[in-house]
Amino acid sequence: MIEQISVFLENKSGRLAELTRVLGDAGINMRALMVADTAEFGVVRLICDEPRRALRVLEDGGFGASITEVIAVAVPDRPGGLADVLETLGTQGLNVEYAYCFVESTGDAAVDIFRVDDPTRAKSALATQGIVVVEPGALYVAD
Repeated sequence: MIEQISVFLENKSGRLAELTRVLGDAGINMRALMVADTAEFGVVRLICDEPRRALRVLEDGGFGASITEVIAVAVPDRPGGLADVLETLGTQGLNVEYAYCFVESTGDAAVDIFRVDDPTRAKSALATQGIVVVEPGALYVAD
């Protein structure tokens, strides 16, 4: 499973900049970022190059953060690539709670991050269909 950092953040001017500065000053690189908000707070989801250290740095900086397990899937850069992944999950009765993506420098596939209700079963179902599930070592340093 991939370790994602989730941060609860006050919805006020400059707060996201503070979060990114704390990570940047610590030399932690963000690979992906997703922000969901409400009127009073937001949830920032990050894939970082050193997730455990990022968690400590954020907590030391006064941010409420946690690690969430998600799966990463290499989605081919072609029409219907994402549909193939989602249909595979759907036929197994797996619910996607949220998703976001980023593109690796090779550019031949997007890496889609999925929060699903049963990550172990999702990985197995995807692998059975020949869909590449990205391992942590391909995205970050396990610390």
